[in-house]
Amino acid sequence: MAKDTVSGAQQSGAPEKMGLHNLRSAPGSTKNRKRLGRGPGSGTGKTSGKGHKGSKARAGHHGPGGGKPHFEGGQMPITRRLPKRGFTNPFRVDNQVVRLDDLEKLSGGEITRDSLAEAGLIKSNKGQVKVLANGQISAAVTVRGLKVSAGAREKIVAAGGRVEE
Repeated sequence: MAKDTVSGAQQSGAPEKMGLHNLRSAPGSTKNRKRLGRGPGSGTGKTSGKGHKGSKARAGHHGPGGGKPHFEGGQMPITRRLPKRGFTNPFRVDNQVVRLDDLEKLSGGEITRDSLAEAGLIKSNKGQVKVLANGQISAAVTVRGLKVSAGAREKIVAAGGRVEE
């Protein structure tokens, strides 16, 4: 039924509804790209419209986007003028952080790495887990085998829970 009404609307001269299936670019708004180095008949053969030699004929110079990255006209580039300092510790340990608020949402008295992974609070294959004292906890829970901050430990014990290393 619906097909007949649509085709009837098109036959009556009503414009077709715009959609992704019938988009067209405006006439004359696009033109074919310039194909460089395709023989003398193309007009851009041999040197591909770059003339002979010189920096403008070389790869990586001029054109859209400017010259070579970090090139400053022969002046010593700033990346070589500035001193290099700093250090990245390859042995740094990034803990996965779990808030007390998140523990409140978990049902069940025992909190372990596996239970946190099942709940989607941590990734099971990524680093150590540490419970931080952000938020409050009212249910008594047992935290087993996780790092716990001092503030989180106090709040868990105050709620009637335990922390087991």
